Amino acid sequence: MGLRINDTVPDFTAETSEGKISFHDWIGDSWAILFSHPKDFTPVCTTEFGAVARLDDEWTKRGVKVIGVSVDGVEDHKKWKDDIATYAGLPAKFPIIADTDLAVSKAFDMLPAEYYLPGNPTPADSQTVRSVFIIGPDKKLKLSMTYPMNVGRNFAEVLRAVDALQTAAKHTVATPADWTVGEPIIIPTSVDDEAAKEKFGDFEKVFPYLRKAKLPA
Repeated sequence: MGLRINDTVPDFTAETSEGKISFHDWIGDSWAILFSHPKDFTPVCTTEFGAVARLDDEWTKRGVKVIGVSVDGVEDHKKWKDDIATYAGLPAKFPIIADTDLAVSKAFDMLPAEYYLPGNPTPADSQTVRSVFIIGPDKKLKLSMTYPMNVGRNFAEVLRAVDALQTAAKHTVATPADWTVGEPIIIPTSVDDEAAKEKFGDFEKVFPYLRKAKLPA
């Protein structure tokens, strides 16, 4: 059975491009994003790592730690980072886990439990290792998504999702479709109109069950 929202994510110890880590200790009190790739030196993955590198300041602003996973070894990761830096125009500061034994991929249910890599594997051999996990400071899974090999991920959407998750957690609200910071939020149905007015001031009642409000400054 795969990880579900609000499950505590697996803890593990692994070698990375930046040294050995214990995952829960590495997260600490931060939010974290674990994103996985089937192989180093592959075209779509290189563009994605470049996109994550370019968002370094944005992750930092939000208190988010980012870590990649690939089935190749540490030395390949270090060499690949040179290509990523060339593509992105700046270095990829985040670590990349060397998941050569597929322990992390299996723990996060990205591959069948009995799966193993053949000698000289191709990206197709580990193509399901193509996921994003957003994890809260409580070490619980807040959001996950999985993509196919031929579709690059939109990390602007991952960033937007982090904003929505952090806002919902801080203010006990929900966010509508396509929400971005500064736009009206949704008042939970568990809050009656009187309590909603006390907390948010004036609000828009689209339907009895759909009420929108601006967050207090």
